[in-house]
Amino acid sequence: MAHRVTFIPGDGIGPEVAWAARRCLEATGVAFAWDERPAGEAAIKAFNTPLPPDTLASIRETRVAIKGPVTTPIGTGFRSVNVALRKALNLYACLRPCRSFEGVRSPWRDVDLVVVRENTEDLYAGIEFPAKDEQTLTLIKQLKEWTQQPIQDDAAISIKPISRTASERIIRFACDYALAHGRKKVTAIHKANIMKYTDGLFMETARRVGEAYRGRLTVEDRLVDATCMQLVLKPQDFDVLVLPNLYGDILSDLCAGLIGGLGVAPGANLGDGVAVFEAVHGSAPKYAGQNKVNPTAMILSGVLLLEHLGEREAAARLERAVRDVLREGRAVTYDLKADRNDPAAVGTKEMAAAIAERLRHDKVPV
Repeated sequence: MAHRVTFIPGDGIGPEVAWAARRCLEATGVAFAWDERPAGEAAIKAFNTPLPPDTLASIRETRVAIKGPVTTPIGTGFRSVNVALRKALNLYACLRPCRSFEGVRSPWRDVDLVVVRENTEDLYAGIEFPAKDEQTLTLIKQLKEWTQQPIQDDAAISIKPISRTASERIIRFACDYALAHGRKKVTAIHKANIMKYTDGLFMETARRVGEAYRGRLTVEDRLVDATCMQLVLKPQDFDVLVLPNLYGDILSDLCAGLIGGLGVAPGANLGDGVAVFEAVHGSAPKYAGQNKVNPTAMILSGVLLLEHLGEREAAARLERAVRDVLREGRAVTYDLKADRNDPAAVGTKEMAAAIAERLRHDKVPV
């Protein structure tokens, strides 16, 4: 039976890498029934919104989507199409595996960790007050009375909500993911020595939840600044990282840098029974239509999609095909060559074709 999946090409380089991933997914032999839907700039002219209601309705019906990068147009009322998707579908967990690939230039060769980012709270909740606004001035006055702390009258204000409910949900998600994937340790990241009530709550929740996993999993916590240093010095000390929204955004990019950059960094946003898979990188509109961008991150997001659908054997074969092509270094895009001006570099379509061809000759279960 075919898996029903919403397919969102996106815009900029989105359609190129999305179709590359789709080609590779189909080459695994797994059957898909695609429902193609627009989002981003591609949807503005036809629907007057970057996130049409029918696109959301399709994801709610299929319960799974793969999405190319999208551009958030200025002046649409959207802070981010991606954020709007996560809020509308309650995709509370962002999953970003970071693994080293032979053939990809990077500072380290043995990185194998997973970043789990809470998606719904923190400073990214969007509760902000602009400088000099009447409401902001009223809020500043009230805050001064409550806290006896100095706040400049021309300050802008952001509110950082961290709840016990969302913290426990994401920490349990990280722990359950670790157990399901043979991982040994979960590290909760915070700055509780300074933000004692918000990050302090996240830290306390991690310690309490960790007790339920004692004997099956090590659950620890670390300060975010110290973690950044240790990730650069000894990334092999980490396994699964679970973080509030802002730290998760920053550290997932740091971890991508350890393995060669965003071009090889897949991602997934998951909720209760709903999942959207996408590359971590953006839409890079200046490269659109040039058939030159690296499709690896999008194809690896397809690996995560296959795992989510229970097609583990196909997922393993697709990842192996990607690894083989990267290791050989022949049919890869310019950014994956030792010399970015190497005339032997291939285009997006050609790299996807090489991975798909490798799949056709690899029918051995993993």
